[in-house]
Amino acid sequence: MTMATAAQLPSVVAVTGRLQALLEHARSLKPEVSVEPPLPTREIRNAADGLQDDFEEDHEQAYRNTTVEMAAREIFYALISSTDIDAPAFVEVWNLLDILLLCGDLGRCTPELVCWLIEELLDSQTTRGCRTVFDYLESRRERLAQKDFHKKNLVFLRACNELLRRLSRAEDAIFCGRVFFFLFQTFPLGDKSSVNLRGEFHVENTTKFEVQDDATKQNGDQMEVDVKTAKTEPDTPKAATPQPPTKPGGKAIPAKAAPKKAKEEVLSNNELYPMFWRLQQDFSDPTRLFTDVNFQAFQRALGSTIAKFKSTSTVVQTKATEDGKRGTKRKLGEHSDMGVESNGDSDHFVDNYNPKYLTSRDLFDLELSDLAFQRHILVQALILIDFLVSLTERAKKTLATLNPTNKAMLHSFTLNEEDTKWATATRSTITSYLSSTQEGRLFNRMVETVLARDKNWVRWKIESCPSIVRDAISAEAELEARKGAQEATKIRRVPEKPVGAMDLFFLEEGSGGGLETLKDPARYTIPTIEELIDGIKNDELDLDMAMDDDEKAMLENAMANKRWRILRQARAGRLGLLDRVEPGKDLDAVFRPVKEDTPKEEATDEAEVVLNTDSNDGIETADGIIATEAEAAEGIVAEEVEAAEDSAEANVEETPAESEGNGEADSSMAIEETSQPGTATETAVDPSEALSEVADEGTAVQ
Repeated sequence: MTMATAAQLPSVVAVTGRLQALLEHARSLKPEVSVEPPLPTREIRNAADGLQDDFEEDHEQAYRNTTVEMAAREIFYALISSTDIDAPAFVEVWNLLDILLLCGDLGRCTPELVCWLIEELLDSQTTRGCRTVFDYLESRRERLAQKDFHKKNLVFLRACNELLRRLSRAEDAIFCGRVFFFLFQTFPLGDKSSVNLRGEFHVENTTKFEVQDDATKQNGDQMEVDVKTAKTEPDTPKAATPQPPTKPGGKAIPAKAAPKKAKEEVLSNNELYPMFWRLQQDFSDPTRLFTDVNFQAFQRALGSTIAKFKSTSTVVQTKATEDGKRGTKRKLGEHSDMGVESNGDSDHFVDNYNPKYLTSRDLFDLELSDLAFQRHILVQALILIDFLVSLTERAKKTLATLNPTNKAMLHSFTLNEEDTKWATATRSTITSYLSSTQEGRLFNRMVETVLARDKNWVRWKIESCPSIVRDAISAEAELEARKGAQEATKIRRVPEKPVGAMDLFFLEEGSGGGLETLKDPARYTIPTIEELIDGIKNDELDLDMAMDDDEKAMLENAMANKRWRILRQARAGRLGLLDRVEPGKDLDAVFRPVKEDTPKEEATDEAEVVLNTDSNDGIETADGIIATEAEAAEGIVAEEVEAAEDSAEANVEETPAESEGNGEADSSMAIEETSQPGTATETAVDPSEALSEVADEGTAVQ
């Protein structure tokens, strides 16, 4: 006897019984009859894990999964065909989907089975019922995408796209937004299905508006011309231009008219209507602007639109009241402080979203004065202008540095410099108009933020959407990071004697140190030149006794250091001595001065040594004054002349003969005194020269 249906197979019947038992257990775990909360997985995990225990071991996994699918569909179809989605008993469907979701995670059925049933449930419900199904999807979104999403993603995408085709963008705008948000939150950011890699524009989004025939348009234009002519030609004659007073006999100079600013042309609503709505063609397909004719028409239409917005007083539509009355309109800033709306009307723009514009001529006047409508149009203009600015030569050079691999996002059209200036100026005009009020500044800031992120999004697509997902951190790396954080933040104890610390034993008072020792002037007083010279001599003695090359090098460095310090001090106080410094010459003979209490013999010997040197060399006196050899000789001669004058004055009273003889004797005695060996006179001048000079002085005195 053959089976009537596959549902009557023993294996299917066994699995159906287990699913029915799970549903019975779910009723006791979840007394609520709503979508929320989900079934607790811990209580039904063991029962769901034994869903395929009735199969024999030789059955393949594909056969087992197919059997579970057939049993689940049998129960599912029975529930949705007999129960309304708003009925409390429909909670059995939510429980069944939760059970199958858990079974898919445990590997007891195909993971995409729950997605297939949800897709069929959406197809079987009306738009109102689909909202309830979507409540279930949004509440279980994380669990649905947590495991085996690569097997479920196509089912989700197909179901959501089919649902969007059924929905009306005008009547179900909020529901459409929920569907898009679900897709954005479920699919990864770099998924190819949500990127639009080729950068295709939504050209199917067309805006239909009224177009007058040529006869009506011509008549309408003629009537407008007549009205304008009547207004611009008043009956009263124009007042004569006042002339400045002139002086008698002077030439009359006509007054120069003040330069008039170029006033923007404001078109009438009837003229602006077709130009305004044709902007939507450019907004939906920006590539139309690659031709000069379309670009010039776009420039004129956008400029006229902005001028019209500026000249039109705006109003804000308030929210509808609770009793369902239609919201009234009021001027922007009314019942507000400095353009800031009151708290009750802070979200008055929330209800102003319309997926399609109303293009009737009768409503055009009201739409132009609606602030929300103006912002919609201006934001569209900002998006298009940013697209045009990205086609400049400078922007293309920047993109070329990125090594773009997605050539479909690149356009061959390049915006010239004149059009670039116009686009930049127009964008500045739009942002200034949007920021005219405090609330407008917040709105403009939000728009700028969104546009900046969109530029990053476009750049990411030009680079062929490189993966932005980082791999999970391994357990070893996490443990190592934790260990490093613990080492960096643990409490550290300072050791009694840290490694490399300086020994401060010398600061102890009892060992000859302490604060008074630190105050010793010898620690901070700069040594004099004499002390440094003595230090060099000591280093020379130590250098002769050095045992190895290291000690010699250390002593040579110390001597060079002291020589440098001597020269540095001489630069400040004894600059003239630096001329006598020669390489390799002992600095002691140059810088050490002659002391005042030096014996006469020692001074004479030093003078002899100085006279034996070059006549151009200088000597240092006891006072530290530098003198040449000639100056020293002149000083000695001057002393002898004074002595001769004194002796001559003493002998003036004697007889001429005696004075003459005595003068000669005195002169001879003076010559003998000056000619004694070992005196300073002998070392300074020649005795014959001194004798002649003294004789001359004596003769002059007599």
